Amino acid sequence: MDKSGFESAVEHLKTELSKLRTGRANPSLLEDVKVDYYGQAMTIRQLAGVSIPEPRQLLVQPWDKNALQPIEQAIRKSDLGLNPTNEGDKIRIVLPDLTAERREELSRVAKRIAEEARVKIRNIREEIWNETQEKEGRGELTEDDKFRLKEELQKTVDGYNERIKELMEQKEEEIMSI
Repeated sequence: MDKSGFESAVEHLKTELSKLRTGRANPSLLEDVKVDYYGQAMTIRQLAGVSIPEPRQLLVQPWDKNALQPIEQAIRKSDLGLNPTNEGDKIRIVLPDLTAERREELSRVAKRIAEEARVKIRNIREEIWNETQEKEGRGELTEDDKFRLKEELQKTVDGYNERIKELMEQKEEEIMSI
């Protein structure tokens, strides 16, 4: 049984959860911000280094000083609600405290992302089960093998669902901590 589909669903969940803004700075917050640089749409990661000097700060240091203004404008225009400060050769972003309302909203978004991952897992399970039934129909598997594979498949799915639950709980704790 190929587990790569299950792994990719969990990795996608990790990526999406890392993009949710919590009270803690994380360079992945800026990952999807596109910068118009000399007519090209580029990511901040392609134009600058992003570091975390303090737990609630991001420091963006462009490799080319000409990219400073476009990066600052792109961050302001993004839907992240961040207010960058241009320091001449770098951009400092202080993450504001999250309101209780915003924390609840982020928690709901995280739950929705986790549910999408669970749906992907269920769909992959269905595909594998359908393949197994087809193999039995063609005589490539015995009925006993089919049911043994079904049990293995369900154990695998349960394991991945548990990982999704753990990741969700970690993110929710991170969101709700002050």
